[in-house]
Amino acid sequence: MASSSNQKLKLLYLMKILFERTDVQVPMTIAEIVESLAGYDIKAERKSLYSDMELLRQFGVDIEMQRGKTVGYYIAERQFELPELKLLVDAVQSCRFITKRKSEELIKKLSSLTSSQQAKQLRRQVFVADRAKTINETVYYSIDQIHHAIGEGKKIAFQYFDYDVKKKRVFRRRGELYLTTPVSLCWNNDNYYLIAYSAKYDDFTHYRVDRMSGVEVLDEDGDSFDMDKFNIAEHAKRAFGMYDGELVRARLAFDKSLVNVVLDHFGKDVLMLPSTDGWFEISVHVSISPVFLAWVFQFGDCAEIKEPDSLIVAMRELAEKSIRRYSAE
Repeated sequence: MASSSNQKLKLLYLMKILFERTDVQVPMTIAEIVESLAGYDIKAERKSLYSDMELLRQFGVDIEMQRGKTVGYYIAERQFELPELKLLVDAVQSCRFITKRKSEELIKKLSSLTSSQQAKQLRRQVFVADRAKTINETVYYSIDQIHHAIGEGKKIAFQYFDYDVKKKRVFRRRGELYLTTPVSLCWNNDNYYLIAYSAKYDDFTHYRVDRMSGVEVLDEDGDSFDMDKFNIAEHAKRAFGMYDGELVRARLAFDKSLVNVVLDHFGKDVLMLPSTDGWFEISVHVSISPVFLAWVFQFGDCAEIKEPDSLIVAMRELAEKSIRRYSAE
């Protein structure tokens, strides 16, 4: 016999059954709903279920009726539609700073937002070229601590490390704690970065979140800085590829075949001026850094640095080093 306490939960279990087991392709008949409720030791009559579903509709649950050989009921509109969930699942699977285990946990939670039948469509593997997952399982915790510190205006402490060839952590500064004022988090080139303010240098710097260990929010208030000096978008551009370097105004020339590549890297607002023989030129601020030089280098004779001389010299030195490395003895 159904217990009275379970009967009081009938409306909640009815909503649970409809959300988990129905969609437009898989409606449930009243008889199937009665049987499902019985599995929770809840007795239900057909007439009472009609009243219960009407109460759920008044609460805001979008329950629709489908007529065919039989009459079925299903959840029509959910907080997330299936295409939206597929997009989120793809993003989670392809995101580098989320570990494989955490990705699987997130996808499982996302799958609970739709019916069991539609959830099967979310269990698919997305292959992204050259997209390796991080091996740092504490990234979630670090991100949460950083957000908390930013919200409270506090400093954080952490250790910063690199990996050696054996995939073992090698802490910088021999494990000495970094103490800094967190300003913002930035997702750049498939990595999560903390942008922090350094009172010592009166400037902003950045750290890979997946290379931070033991992030702790301190009681000490963060250092104050001039917000007019800080622009996260400009900082990301200046630290092209998240590497420091002298900021210069560069005049660059590209073959017309690289229009899409240039727009992807510098944004749609970059001014492209026609040059000669199907080439075009742009003028942008870049850092004299290995990352930027390597980016230009990959295009071979389809890209050229026109100005300034300091950037040209840096590119020449990079090319000469590469030649020496691969020259025959």
